Amino acid sequence: MTDKVEIAENPDTPVELLIKLATDEDEYVRVRVAANRNTPAEALTKLATDEDWFVRRSVVENPNTPVELRIKLATDKDALVRWRVAENPNTPGEVLTKLATDEDGAVRSGVAENPSTPVELLAKLATDENGAVRGGVAENRNTPGEVLTKLATDKDGAVRCHVAENRNTPVELLIKLATDKSESVRRGVAVNPNAPKK
Repeated sequence: MTDKVEIAENPDTPVELLIKLATDEDEYVRVRVAANRNTPAEALTKLATDEDWFVRRSVVENPNTPVELRIKLATDKDALVRWRVAENPNTPGEVLTKLATDEDGAVRSGVAENPSTPVELLAKLATDENGAVRGGVAENRNTPGEVLTKLATDKDGAVRCHVAENRNTPVELLIKLATDKSESVRRGVAVNPNAPKK
């Protein structure tokens, strides 16, 4: 069994063999095929409909997965698959916009953390009811200063901590956060390389 897994994950495995292994009965073999950078689009397309969510998630994670396939997996029934689409930097903006309204908070959080998420969408997600989503916006390096300023007063200390650690947080805001009631926020300011030194 392990021999097939090793063959499936080997980058030197011939394409014909990867195509054959994409239909193997062992889910671990199919997961490795889905993750293999040399797996051709035709096999990835088949694996995108696999009954096992872990296989479908591995298809999303493969950098060679065609955009059309990633778009299709954005509507997968399993939230963990949609979450991987949401956090993937190669996911198109229009798909991220759709996933930003997903019922699952982890999916929306994936969009918030994605470095490819448009700034307008980050601003919208900064008002999400879920603290993990707001925290994802707060730690995103592309979040503009005015959004970080709003998040610096968030009721959730973890969100404020992410603002304190974000390199884009304006210095005057870091100075204010240095006196936050939460020790983790103050620690976040201390580790921020842009924080003013005494």
